[in-house]
Amino acid sequence: MVALLTTLGIVLFFLGLLLSLAWHELGHLATAKMFGIRCTQYFVGFGKTLWSVRKGDTEYGIKLIPLGGFVRMVGMIPPARNRGETSSGKPMSRWRAMIEDARAANQTELEPGDEDRQFYQRAPWKRLIVMFAGPGMNLILAVVLFAVAMMGIGVLTPTSTVAEVSECVVPSSATSRDCAADADPTPAAEAGMKAGDRIVAVNGTEAPDNNAASSLIRDTTGPATITVERDGERMDLKANLVENEMPKRDASGEVVYKTDADGEFVTNDQGQRVAEIETAGFLGVYFTNTRQPLSAGETAGEIGTMAVGVGKALVALPSKVPEVFGAAFLGHERQIDSPVGIVGASRIGGEVLAQPVPWQDRAVILLNLLAGVNMFLFAFNMVPLLPLDGGHILGALWESVRRGFAKLFKRPDPGPFDVAQLMPVAYVVFIAFACFSVMLLVADLFNPVRLT
Repeated sequence: MVALLTTLGIVLFFLGLLLSLAWHELGHLATAKMFGIRCTQYFVGFGKTLWSVRKGDTEYGIKLIPLGGFVRMVGMIPPARNRGETSSGKPMSRWRAMIEDARAANQTELEPGDEDRQFYQRAPWKRLIVMFAGPGMNLILAVVLFAVAMMGIGVLTPTSTVAEVSECVVPSSATSRDCAADADPTPAAEAGMKAGDRIVAVNGTEAPDNNAASSLIRDTTGPATITVERDGERMDLKANLVENEMPKRDASGEVVYKTDADGEFVTNDQGQRVAEIETAGFLGVYFTNTRQPLSAGETAGEIGTMAVGVGKALVALPSKVPEVFGAAFLGHERQIDSPVGIVGASRIGGEVLAQPVPWQDRAVILLNLLAGVNMFLFAFNMVPLLPLDGGHILGALWESVRRGFAKLFKRPDPGPFDVAQLMPVAYVVFIAFACFSVMLLVADLFNPVRLT
C-alpha cells in the first residue's frame, strides 16, 4: 500500500507541476492573442515533440523534457536599424554576429500578413502585460492553493486538551522520549492527569486556550493547582511543577529560533532550524491539535510571510550550487533545505502521500508544496534577465522611459528597445540554468531529499 500511495503521489504532484507550467504559458498566450500578436506555438516541455495539434495560427503540444514550456510569438526581436557592417566599415564582431544571428532566426517565422502582428510593434505597456501574465498566473494559482489549504481545510492549532501524559521528565535536548531507570516522574503523572483532560485554569487563573495554558505552566514552578475539565466536570489536581529545559517561545506561543549575526536562522546538520532553549516550568503533557480555518486576513499574512521566505530562498539560490554539485557528483549528504527540481519535488509529493497521517494533513502539505513551487516560479521568472520574463519586462519599462524622455524634451521617437543586444547575456543565463537543472536532476535521482 505504501508503494502504491508513493507512486500515486509522485504522479499526482508531477501532473500538478506540469499543469502549473501550462498555466504559466497560458497567461502569455491569452494576453498575446488579446493584443493581436500571432503566436505560432504553445508547448509544455522542451526537446522532441510527443504530441501536437494545430488550431488556427497556433500549434499546441507536449514535448519530451518537462522542464518548462514556451509560447513562441512572432517579432520578439525588432529589425536592426543598421545591419551588416559596423559604422567604421569593419566586419562585425563575434558579439555583434551573435546578436544578428538571433535577429535573423527570429525573422524566419514571419509570414505574409504578419506586418502588424509582431510583439515588438505593441505598446510597451501591452508587452509588459503579456510578459507579466505568465508569472502572474503562477502567483494567482499559489494564492488560490494557499487559500484552499488555510481557509478551506485549516491549519493545525494546539488546544488545551491533553493528548498524552509523559511518564518521566526528559529535557528537550534528549534524542529519545524513553525513560531512564532513575528518571523522575512528571508532575502531570504524579497528579493523576489523564489524556482527554482539558486544562482550564492554573492556580485559579483561567486558561481559555493553549497559549494561555502553556504560558501559565511555563511561568510556574513548585506546588500548583491545575484545574481540568474531565467528562464535563471541573476538578482540581495538585501538581508540583519542576524546572526543565525547553524550546523558548514568544508571546504568541511560537518557538523562537536561533539566528546568526546576519539575522539568518541557525540550522543543524539536517538543515533544520535550531530553537533557543530556556529553563521554564514543566508539567509533562502533550496537547492535542485541531484544524482551524484561518480568516482572509490571517491567510494574507501567512502568504506574505511565505513570499518573504521564497524571496530569501531565491537570493540564496546561487550559494546552493556547490552543495547541489557535491550531492550530485561527490556523494555529499543532501541537506533538507536543498533545492529540488521537478523530479525531486514529485518524489517528495509521493513521500507525503504515503505518510500514515490523516488525509487532511497530507492534502494540506501537498497543496502548500505546490503553492510554494508556483510562488517560486513567479519570483524566479521576474528576475530581470533574459530569457526570463523579467528581462522582457525590463526592456519594455526601459523603452517606456526612453520614449517618455523623448516626448518630454521633444526629441525623435527612439523606437523599440532592441532586445537583441542582450541575447549574448541570455545565452549565458540559459546555459547556467541548463547546467543547474542537470545537477538537480542527478541529485534528485541518486541522492534525493528525504523527509523521513
